[in-house]
Amino acid sequence: MHTTQAYIAVEGVIGVGKTTLARMFQKEIGAQLVLEVFEENPFLTDFYTDRARYAFQTQIFFLLSRYHQQRQLATIPRPLISDYMFDKDRLFAQVNLSGDELATYYSVQEALAENVPLPDLVVFLKADTATLMNRITARDRPYERNMDPQYIDSLRVAYDTFFGAYAAAPVLVIDTNEVDFVRDEANRDAIFDRIRGALGEGPRQPALPGLDHGQAPLAEPKPAPAALEGTSRRLADFQQFHRRLDDDKRFPTDLYFNFMRLQEEIGELAKAFAQRWIAQSTGGPDETLPAIREELADVLAYVLKLANYAGIDLEEAYLQKMQANEGRKWHPPAPSESDQA
Repeated sequence: MHTTQAYIAVEGVIGVGKTTLARMFQKEIGAQLVLEVFEENPFLTDFYTDRARYAFQTQIFFLLSRYHQQRQLATIPRPLISDYMFDKDRLFAQVNLSGDELATYYSVQEALAENVPLPDLVVFLKADTATLMNRITARDRPYERNMDPQYIDSLRVAYDTFFGAYAAAPVLVIDTNEVDFVRDEANRDAIFDRIRGALGEGPRQPALPGLDHGQAPLAEPKPAPAALEGTSRRLADFQQFHRRLDDDKRFPTDLYFNFMRLQEEIGELAKAFAQRWIAQSTGGPDETLPAIREELADVLAYVLKLANYAGIDLEEAYLQKMQANEGRKWHPPAPSESDQA
């Protein structure tokens, strides 16, 4: 999609710089700009003083205010840039509310969300808690002067978890810990190029140091097939196919997140095998093959993801490991006392 047709939402935790980046990119491409209205919330100052007491009033005011603003987006010409997206409201509710208040919030938010347009691209700015606190202190907003670092950290975790699984719109993740896009023109231009690349305008730009903090570079890919048909269907083909699929879908590439998803899939596979064991033990009908087949495929998919994101040629690693195993001597385990009885 060309930027002239795009609706871009910039997101991130309090203090990460989303409004600043939204303003800068708006000037870069001559877009319409929609900024979150938060200082008009009459409960905000009290909320930061006593979160438990004023959380529900603050959250509902924000929800309705954001809904009213988001409903106008359909009438605003593109390109359009906003410094928030409607779905982010749920993250604050999950951190600040509980029990009946949270249930009430969910019922209202879900009804309103059906009428809110989705962005064509979400730019998710990340930073660690210490960096966020430093930036909040530097801008010195009166109602943020006593900001609780634990509150900011809980929001950071909520954001990372949410966008790690978000699939309603493409997400471009940018780590800003070591990036000064306000003062450093090269950093700013690199981010602009990455946004254009995520929208399909020209080649995707490699990240500057710090823009994808903590992720190992991918191994240089071989030419990827458009599909697996016509290939030898070797492990390398599967890996390259998955690399392209993840890139097209803009799936999250965080190693830890995908490792945890692998553990979830292994758990689902264990359940499928347990159901087969029960069926075989009781003599009942065994209808577990489709589930086992699907869960095995999911496990393999996440193994392929991890190999890609770690920069490992999985086929080569597997062959080397099996060649090493061929030369090893395997000893059967010593019988246990119960085996000898």
